[in-house]
Amino acid sequence: MPLAMNREVFVTCAVTGSGSTQDRSPHVPRSPAEIAAAAIDAAKAGAAIVHCHVREPDTGRPSRRVELYREVTERIRAAEVDVVLNLTAGMGGDLVLGGPEAPLPPAPGSDMAGASERMEHVRQCLPEITTLDCGTMNFAEADYVMVNTPGMLRAMGAEMERLGVKPEIEAFDTGHLWYAQELVRLGVLREPCLVQLCMGVPWGAPDDLNTFMAMVNNVPKGWTFSAFSLGRNQMPYVAAAVLAGGNVRVGLEDNLWLGKGQLATNAQLVERAVTIIENLGARVIGPEEVRARLGLVKRAPVAA
Repeated sequence: MPLAMNREVFVTCAVTGSGSTQDRSPHVPRSPAEIAAAAIDAAKAGAAIVHCHVREPDTGRPSRRVELYREVTERIRAAEVDVVLNLTAGMGGDLVLGGPEAPLPPAPGSDMAGASERMEHVRQCLPEITTLDCGTMNFAEADYVMVNTPGMLRAMGAEMERLGVKPEIEAFDTGHLWYAQELVRLGVLREPCLVQLCMGVPWGAPDDLNTFMAMVNNVPKGWTFSAFSLGRNQMPYVAAAVLAGGNVRVGLEDNLWLGKGQLATNAQLVERAVTIIENLGARVIGPEEVRARLGLVKRAPVAA
């Protein structure tokens, strides 16, 4: 197939995530103040979008407390630097089974919430973008399942559209793109859609280039996509995504390292991605151009 390089690229920085990385690097932000500061620094380094989870400030464990999301949102929106806010809606679908011989009842660590509860922080904070993990998936842990049923996705997707918040379809495999198209056919999601191709996440789509191009080729014409991979493949995927016609995501959610033995900050990862993009001959675009391209509206949080 002919090369379809993207020459006007936006960078998303995923600043903290929900993985157990908080004790592996001092640069992984925990508190709302730290998360917002990391997001602002990433924006100054060239990120047009910041993708934020929240953590319990004392332990760093992943959280979905609405007041933490509100503080992150308010701090970012009060900053002098502009950036598009993308809040996760992926929390609340964690199922840990009891093991192969006794899967039920669910084991400690399970956190299963209804669609309205999973969307409450989005309703109150009104980010420009929020994520929609378009399928159930086994992750690396033996008995952990990320649960996103078709019914849950229809309910959450419909609420995103009702709120005027752009869904970002998180696709961990080709079937997730298939179901995203079904949500459009059902009238739940409106085209053109925004997609994040999540490569190399066990046990979703591996991050070899053949599989990546299969994912790219399953993104419908007219949709906008971004892509990332994990760990040492984060920066190679900056180049791969641009060359395939997409946008890029970097950040400490996906990779802690700048080089061998050198822990990264979010801003450093963004700076390196910007350098790669510009060295390919593309231009990094800012938040206002992203809003115009994706039809986003920046708003203040709604009172509780």
